[in-house]
Amino acid sequence: MTYAVVFTSRTGNTRRVAEAIRDALPADGCLSFGPPSPAAAGAELLFVGSWADKGDCAPEVAAFLEGLSDQRVALFGTAGFGGSDAYFDQLAARFAAHLPGGCRLTGHFFCQGRMPLSVRRRYEQMQAENPGDPKTEGMLANFDAALAHPSAADLAAAAAFAREQAER
Repeated sequence: MTYAVVFTSRTGNTRRVAEAIRDALPADGCLSFGPPSPAAAGAELLFVGSWADKGDCAPEVAAFLEGLSDQRVALFGTAGFGGSDAYFDQLAARFAAHLPGGCRLTGHFFCQGRMPLSVRRRYEQMQAENPGDPKTEGMLANFDAALAHPSAADLAAAAAFAREQAER
């Protein structure tokens, strides 16, 4: 079986997940690893990933997905806000909406990813402007929790996901 791991990564989180996926599979089957490229589209199984960009995949990943036809695709990604399978399922559905008919979605894997410090600074400014706001407090708590992600457990789960997809 040939496969490709296609992804974009803004902060390195999605790259780490992509590396876990690649490292879990036989190296000789990997046709492509990295940003969307025409070479990747020739693989029997495509692992396509992105960071969550306003609740969807990055535009270059959306364009890549839209250009596919009759392929097996497994989606993956990272999101600063995590911890909810329901949210990750929503992200997967939005990513999958870019797939044309004929492509077969085989599964998805998403996990939380750390965010840039500039995000925390923005939340702190919001907190200073509205002290005690529970929404802002929750955003700060989520930021702090995200610092540990993707964790070793997340990467192990991504590797297990890759092996499962390859066996289908």
